[in-house]
Amino acid sequence: MLPSEPVVAIVGATGAVGEEMLSILAQRRFPMQSVKLLASKRSAGSVVDFRGRRLLVEELTEDSFDGVHLALFSAGKTVSKQYCPIAVQAGALVVDNSSCFRMDPAVPLVVPEVNGHVLDRITKPCIIANPNCSTIIALVAVTPLHRAVGVERMVVSTYQAASGAGAAAMKELETQAREFVAGFPYTTKIFGRQYLFNVFSHNSAVGEDGYNEEEKKLLNETRKMWEDNAVRITATCVRVPTLRAHCESINLTFRGSLKEADARDILAMAPGVKIVDDRTANKFPEPIDAAGGDDVLIGRIRADLSQAPGKGIDLFVAGDQLRKGAAQNAIQIAERFVRVKAAV
Repeated sequence: MLPSEPVVAIVGATGAVGEEMLSILAQRRFPMQSVKLLASKRSAGSVVDFRGRRLLVEELTEDSFDGVHLALFSAGKTVSKQYCPIAVQAGALVVDNSSCFRMDPAVPLVVPEVNGHVLDRITKPCIIANPNCSTIIALVAVTPLHRAVGVERMVVSTYQAASGAGAAAMKELETQAREFVAGFPYTTKIFGRQYLFNVFSHNSAVGEDGYNEEEKKLLNETRKMWEDNAVRITATCVRVPTLRAHCESINLTFRGSLKEADARDILAMAPGVKIVDDRTANKFPEPIDAAGGDDVLIGRIRADLSQAPGKGIDLFVAGDQLRKGAAQNAIQIAERFVRVKAAV
């Protein structure tokens, strides 16, 4: 579907995830003829450095996708709803990082390490959805165990960094740190509250059932990617005052039986995973170590003593929200199509 060196467009190129997409394209030496940077009228005209060249950011319009083979979207649900179909109509394969199409039955929802096989069915330009960041990080860690014995129930508590709310949230956290040192009142434009030295419920809307949108995404997206509506999932998502990389505490109940040692061996062989589990040194996954990395860090691997032997495991994971939780996952999806084309 994609030529060996496609023309690539990044929609939302000046945002935190868009900037990370551009960085990862360079780091992974993604083969491409050229890259087009697209953003709002406000950001158009700015200049971005890429591979030793200075690229001009263009305003996103309906004509922006002429000649584009691959469009990477990270500009929010409203933009995706309007422009993703236009890009497909123009002949582009679209990977969308927003929540707009994730639960559409006709749109594949993909993490290559989890359900990359669904990409093999795609033979023409279409939209492929990136899952939510917390879902991606959790499932890279848990899916290998699910494949081995089946997960009956998953309980997740997330500790989500400012990066999940975008570049403005990251800047506000840094601003509050400077204001604390200077003794100034805190700037609270993004979350409407003190973020520094604080932990609070995720800022997405809360439904009548008491679950916020972030928690529902983890539940619904997991079931879709695992193609398993029987798995029981509950989540509590909170913001913590770290700049980037989310952490998650995950408790699993298995349908089969799995010893702790076997779970450790399975995870050690899993793609996209790095074990950080040194009990002697009390060294386990930390966001500062996950930030800027490609892997999901997994530690605190231990049997759940509240369940029958072999029936439950506890994990603590950390992953970079901007990379594997967003930009990197999108580019990994795109790489599958370039490599298939090149191999023919």
